[in-house]
Amino acid sequence: MTQKRSRADAQTRMMRLDQIAAQLKGEDPCTVEDLAKVHGVSRRTIARDLEIMRAQGMPIEAERGRGGGVRMDVNWGVGRLNLSYAESVDLLISLAVAEQMNSPLFLAKMGSIRRQLIASFSKEKRRAVEGIKKRILIAEHASLPVQTSMGEAKPRVVQTLHQAFLNQKLVEIAYVREDGAKSKRTIAPHYLLLCSPVWYVLAWDHLRDAPRTFRCDRIQSAVEGFETFSLQEANVFEPAVEHYNVL
Repeated sequence: MTQKRSRADAQTRMMRLDQIAAQLKGEDPCTVEDLAKVHGVSRRTIARDLEIMRAQGMPIEAERGRGGGVRMDVNWGVGRLNLSYAESVDLLISLAVAEQMNSPLFLAKMGSIRRQLIASFSKEKRRAVEGIKKRILIAEHASLPVQTSMGEAKPRVVQTLHQAFLNQKLVEIAYVREDGAKSKRTIAPHYLLLCSPVWYVLAWDHLRDAPRTFRCDRIQSAVEGFETFSLQEANVFEPAVEHYNVL
């Protein structure tokens, strides 16, 4: 138990050191107090972290006086990129979306980046990522009227939908239709559909007991439930997307 805790503590510190290094590369200096608040540790812990980073050869500069703080030499590179599994999945999905959209820009190195990310996963996680990618559909660009009526999706709603989609959890949403009618629904988010720049959720609607499409920017609130759902066959959702030209 003690060894496991020690390994967990060491991993937590390594991740925090990487995050601090990235923060110190910013234009504005950070204070030790600011870093302690952001990372939820004491000022003494941050001071030890900075000493470790200096011992590793990182050129951390301290500025005294009003507005002072600590920062990294602007010519110094942060080093390795330490992504969590969830962050790696998000990046892989973003790459997959970009490739499906077949944009000629920025595609030259995507294959190499994708291979490096996938190589860092276990076989089980690779299969999980491949399954997630298949649940993201790309259609033609949204029409001008749809783009004109598009609002800004609420960050908290997007985050909840994102987690529920990955975890296959039911979500309770408050939804506003195009005609202004409001309703509360319990949905199972099976697929995501991008009609650039508009995102839709293809879900099983428990209120209607049928597949339905929900525009993300019209979802006013979302609460992830505890109940999971099993994925249904893709053809179940074909009626919901028949008027979209899915690529």
